[in-house]
Amino acid sequence: MTARPFASLARPHRDDVCIAVCGLLGGLLLWGLGLHSSPPLLSLPSWLGLVPLVVISGTELLRRTAPRTALGLATVALVLDVCCGGLIATIVMFTDIVYAAVLYGPPGTARRVPVISVLLTVVATIVPVAILHDPQALLLGLGVGVITISPAWTGIIIREHRNAARAARLEAEQTALLAEMDRTQAIVAERARMARELHDMVANHLSAIAIHATAAQSIDDPGASREALGVIRENSVQGLAEMRRLIGLLRDAKDPGGTAEAQATPTLDGLEALLAQARANGASSGLAFTLEDARADGGGARLPAPVELAAYRIVQESLTNALKHAAPGDVVVRVAHAPGGPFTVCVTSPFGDRPGPRAPGSGAGLVGMRERIELLGGRFEAGPEGGGGHDDGKEWRVRAELPVREEEERR
Repeated sequence: MTARPFASLARPHRDDVCIAVCGLLGGLLLWGLGLHSSPPLLSLPSWLGLVPLVVISGTELLRRTAPRTALGLATVALVLDVCCGGLIATIVMFTDIVYAAVLYGPPGTARRVPVISVLLTVVATIVPVAILHDPQALLLGLGVGVITISPAWTGIIIREHRNAARAARLEAEQTALLAEMDRTQAIVAERARMARELHDMVANHLSAIAIHATAAQSIDDPGASREALGVIRENSVQGLAEMRRLIGLLRDAKDPGGTAEAQATPTLDGLEALLAQARANGASSGLAFTLEDARADGGGARLPAPVELAAYRIVQESLTNALKHAAPGDVVVRVAHAPGGPFTVCVTSPFGDRPGPRAPGSGAGLVGMRERIELLGGRFEAGPEGGGGHDDGKEWRVRAELPVREEEERR
C-alpha cells in the first residue's frame, strides 16, 4: 500500500484565491493605518491581530473545497481577532466563510448553520443586557446577527434557487429524453405500419404474377400463355394503382382530417372483389374460393375503420398464402360478428405436402397479421389442423378475433 499524499485536497478556485489575497492585503492596510473596530482585550499586543487575519485569509482558499473546516478555523480566528481589537477585513471575510459554508457545504451543514447563527444572536443579545443592564448592549447582538444570520440566510436562499434551477434543468432533460424516445417509437411504429401495408398490398399481386409467369414458362400452350399474360397484366396494373395510392397518402401533408386515407382504406365491402380476384389468379391451381358471411346484421353495419382494415388485410394475406402453398381444394373465408362480441375472421385452405411454394415468400405475412391483431388487442391463431375433410385429412386455418367496443359499433 502507498501512503495517500497530503496534497490530495482539490485546488482552490481562482475566485477564492483572489478573495484571500484581497482580504489579506486589505487587512494589512487597515492594520498599518491602525484602524481597529474596538480596543484590544486583556492588554494583548496589536500585532497579534495579524495572526487571525492570516488564518482567515487562508480559510478563504477552502471555502468551496472544505467549507466546514474553513468555518471552524474562521470561528477561532474571529474570536482571537476580537480579543486583539478586531479588523474590519477579518470580520468581512468571516461573513463570507459563513455564506460559503451554507452554500457549498453538505445539506446537514446548510441546515445547522442558520439555526446556530440565530441561537448565537439571541444569546449575544440577552446575556450582555442581563449582565450590564445597559440598552446599548443590544448593539452587540445586532452586530452578531449581521455577521452570522445575514450571510447564513443569504446562502440558504441562493442554495435553494440553485437547487430549483438544477431540478428544472434535470426535468427539462428528462422531458427531452422522453420526447426523443416517443419520437423514436413513433417512427418505428410508423415504419412497421408502412411495411405491413406495402407487404399486404403488393404481395398478393406479385405472387399471382410469379405463379402465372412460371406457368407461362412451363406450359407450351399459346392459349394458356395468353391467359397467364392477361392475369399478369391485370395484377400489375392493380398493384401499381395501389402503390400510387399509398405513395399519395404518404406525400399528402394537407389532409389533417384523414379524408384521403378514409377513401383509400379497404373495407369489408371489398371482400367479394378480393375473392373474385383470387379465383382469377388461382383458376389453374385447382383452388375454389368461397365466402361465408355469418354476421348477424347481414353485413350492413359499419365497423371501426381499423377493424375493417385489419380484417380485410388478414383475408388478403390468407388468400395470397393459399395461392402460394395450398393443395387443390376449397378455400373458405368466413366472417362472423354478433352484437357485443368480437368480429371473427377465419380462413381455411387445404394443407398438403408440396415440394415447395408456387411463388417465393419472405415469411413476413404471418408476422404482419399477428402485429395487426396485437395492436387492436385481439387474438390470432394460424397453423395446420386435422379433420379438414381432404385427402390428407388436414387443413391450414387462420383465425383472428378483433374486439369491437359497443360505442364504436353504434357509430
